[in-house]
Amino acid sequence: MKHLLNLRETSREDILYLLDSARALKEILSRPVKKVPTLRGRAMITLFYENSTRTRSSFEMAAKIMSAEAINIAVAQSSVAKGESLKDTLLTLQSLKADCIVMRHPVSGAAEFAADKLHIPIVNAGDGRHEHPTQGLLDLFTILQYKGEIAGKTVAIVGDITHSRVARSNIWGLTKLGATVRLVAPRTLLPIDADKLPVTICDTLKEGLEGADVVNVLRLQTERQERGLLPSLREYSKLFGVTPATLKFAKPDVLVMHPGPMNRGIEISADAADGKYGIHSAIEEQVTNGVAVRMAVLYTLMGGKEGLE
Repeated sequence: MKHLLNLRETSREDILYLLDSARALKEILSRPVKKVPTLRGRAMITLFYENSTRTRSSFEMAAKIMSAEAINIAVAQSSVAKGESLKDTLLTLQSLKADCIVMRHPVSGAAEFAADKLHIPIVNAGDGRHEHPTQGLLDLFTILQYKGEIAGKTVAIVGDITHSRVARSNIWGLTKLGATVRLVAPRTLLPIDADKLPVTICDTLKEGLEGADVVNVLRLQTERQERGLLPSLREYSKLFGVTPATLKFAKPDVLVMHPGPMNRGIEISADAADGKYGIHSAIEEQVTNGVAVRMAVLYTLMGGKEGLE
């Protein structure tokens, strides 16, 4: 692997390799001193044109744990604010001798554009409505942790599918590893090519959650939506909100996930998110697993050679 741009074009073998690497690297997170020399002398730059808490901070922590330099470019205070193009910004960072650039951009395809222009590794941390591959990987890793395997499992992805790059990465990653994927959403929140994806489309929460092993709830991205897609948030919550009551349609040991940030009380209730009433919620564990998975990605792309001891 030279870059990680999406999961649609990432091979099943590479996905499994990254997940296996993350499993080994996660052990470091439980140590009293979370530091190994694996990427000593290397430098990672995060370039985020959109806001982020979990993704950016977990990449920075992953780099620092492996002794790499982690440099964050605040776009609002950079030359981008003076009109500098994406190409020139990328070339400047490469000329600074960065070993890897982790970037988030509001335009779909921006990561592929960067990979085409530079000779250093690019990691897509989310591009428009396209993909968010490391989130897809950490979701796969979390399912493996709780369920032991992915092949044969039924995963319901519930919510704002149209505007979700997480959904795309989950679809490709899950199906490559043998899972059955259901998309559960109002028709107005399904992408126009949904019928061409390797999924089953469900119009009601009961249909989508029936017998599901995993329920991955997506945030309702009101900031990206056009007017008229939903009658009201209250009606959406009533029909598609994941709660302890609606989870009874799924298997008794159903795993509840959410990539965050959450709109509590809209797409998911507080009780479901917090794992009350015997619900198996992995939302906090997803954040921890994000560090391990991003360590694995950086280790693979930045050429870690020293031991992990």
